[in-house]
Amino acid sequence: MTIENLKKDVLGALSRVSASQGGDVVSKGQVQNLDVQQDGAVRFSFFMSPEDPGALVKELRSAAEGVEGVSSVKVNVQLPQTPPSGPQAAGPQAPGPHPAGPPGQVSPQGGPEGGPAPGSVPTPTPRPTLLADVKRIVAVSSGKGGVGKSMVAANLATALAQEGKKVGLLDADIYGPNIPLLFGETRRPGVMGEEGQERIVPLETHGVRLMSLGFMLDKEQPAIMRGPLISGILRQFLEQVVWGSLDYMVVDMPPGTGDAQISLVQTIDIDGAIMVTTPQPVSTGDVRRGVKMFEKVNTQVLGIVENMSGEVFGSGGGESLAEELSVPFLGRIPLDAAVRISGDEGVPTVARAPKSDAADALKTMARGIREILDELPPR
Repeated sequence: MTIENLKKDVLGALSRVSASQGGDVVSKGQVQNLDVQQDGAVRFSFFMSPEDPGALVKELRSAAEGVEGVSSVKVNVQLPQTPPSGPQAAGPQAPGPHPAGPPGQVSPQGGPEGGPAPGSVPTPTPRPTLLADVKRIVAVSSGKGGVGKSMVAANLATALAQEGKKVGLLDADIYGPNIPLLFGETRRPGVMGEEGQERIVPLETHGVRLMSLGFMLDKEQPAIMRGPLISGILRQFLEQVVWGSLDYMVVDMPPGTGDAQISLVQTIDIDGAIMVTTPQPVSTGDVRRGVKMFEKVNTQVLGIVENMSGEVFGSGGGESLAEELSVPFLGRIPLDAAVRISGDEGVPTVARAPKSDAADALKTMARGIREILDELPPR
């Protein structure tokens, strides 16, 4: 079968999926950028309207997968945005990427794009190819704060670097950027390029290239900003940082299911998300909601990590949740003093205390994640 015939068959299958407002998703213009490769890999964008149920994405994927000759399917979900309005729409000033001087204001090109009115299907616009030289992008997320998400992200990145991989770590936790503390970094990033076209050079330590809003803030300065500015800062960190060629990029997400998560999956194609929880129901319940959010935006959950496992907080909650949600369980990280000491000293546990129980668990987790990522089709 030729590529053109396969593409026609896939388009026909997708056109049989009903749109939420009547008609089908193809004739409504919600399916765009259909691409079919020689090996049967299919990729297309789906412009989701506010009325569309999350299950519609799965229905589209199943329709494409059911076509003979299709080997894999990736759906890039595009969520509608409403442009900010009113006198306070711009929000407060946000720190900008000028490493040498005081925090400034986010540049206009880093701000959010305007969107259609609520209820309408957004006009398809080409999404720029960001991080084209990064082979794998994985988000580390959680449903609530205080579960050790940033610690897991820092050690995952360091463990991958210890295996000889080229690794970057993007701190997307805008309100609580902890990556500088966990790596003991107080320097400001450098800049390169001509005036007006400067780009940020990430810091590098323990073999990991780092970028965080924390590098731009004074020690006591809070990050007070609205959702649109969060989107703008994340975009700057993706577009204006000289990441270079990487095997893996780890993204430390803020807790919850808010603007940063949605902005990230709107902007770049990530390979999947890792959810971090502690064993107690108060944590696993929030992680369950986080998993459902990633599913709704068609982002694969690579697995669940149970942190602080042991006598104090109990154990087994993360594994039970993984079984309930039919996602991989990536292991337990014990409540270990080595983790606390490593964090206080600004050295990831796998580097400072490589023979500790926590480091063993973290390195095993990193290997499991790498094996899962290695089995996925290329970005």
